[in-house]
Amino acid sequence: MLPCSPISRRLLLGRLGSGTGIMGTFLLPGWMRAASAAPSPPPRPPRSTLPLVMLDPGHGGKDPGAIGVSGTYEKQVSLSTAFELKRQLEASGHYRVELTRVRDVFISLDERVARAQDRGAALFVSMHADALSDHSVRGASVYTLANQASDAQTAALAQRENSADRFINPAWRNTSPEVARILGSLVRQETRQGSGRLARTMVRSLDEDLPMLSNPERHAGFVVLKAADIPSVLVEMGFMSNPADEAELRLPRHRTMVAQAMKRAVDGYFTAAGHIATTDRAKWMTG
Repeated sequence: MLPCSPISRRLLLGRLGSGTGIMGTFLLPGWMRAASAAPSPPPRPPRSTLPLVMLDPGHGGKDPGAIGVSGTYEKQVSLSTAFELKRQLEASGHYRVELTRVRDVFISLDERVARAQDRGAALFVSMHADALSDHSVRGASVYTLANQASDAQTAALAQRENSADRFINPAWRNTSPEVARILGSLVRQETRQGSGRLARTMVRSLDEDLPMLSNPERHAGFVVLKAADIPSVLVEMGFMSNPADEAELRLPRHRTMVAQAMKRAVDGYFTAAGHIATTDRAKWMTG
């Protein structure tokens, strides 16, 4: 059985959770000849009916995130990669794409989730590049929400990412652990399963092109993944504390490759959910 649409989930849950090859860049002559001989593709659905993918570039403004060994800011890497992923996803014609931030500005974790909720997002992908005291650790990893962390390193990561809200004015900060536990308990099984499917697809896709952490599919209590009705993952694209990872993340071509791998995962998720027609799969999965 196909998963329920985001609208159905939202009707049931209400607001409980609130609180390439790159396609479209250039066309090879051979591709154009093949396309001209192929049957016409099915008509595109109206843009307003396309699923909305909400990309969340981590940190921003007064919160730089991790600072690389040569001084690169995580907030810059996450935003530039998110713009590239947005470009690739929109070029496919299968999605609407929005970012929780489009410039170097601070946005609280709760507000990032609220924006996805308010816009009716079908998917939420938070993009980061962490740092560790052990500079030898490198590789990408993917995280989903859980009350208990899968390991000590992930618990420490969640604590660092969640502490972004230390930049909020104390007069309106809401950090109640009880609220966090209640929201965690409201995460529906369907959403957890969707997040898990996306995480597994994301790990497989990233593993084609990038070094990965051991056991790269992990989970912890990330505040930014708490939406009760939106499948959500947090992707750590590498470690700013590792010289090799940081050097690669500074390169536009590497960020393009990261975005391409993430797009493949999004395509795979929506193809399985029936949002992308099976007959289009070969075309769209190449992007």
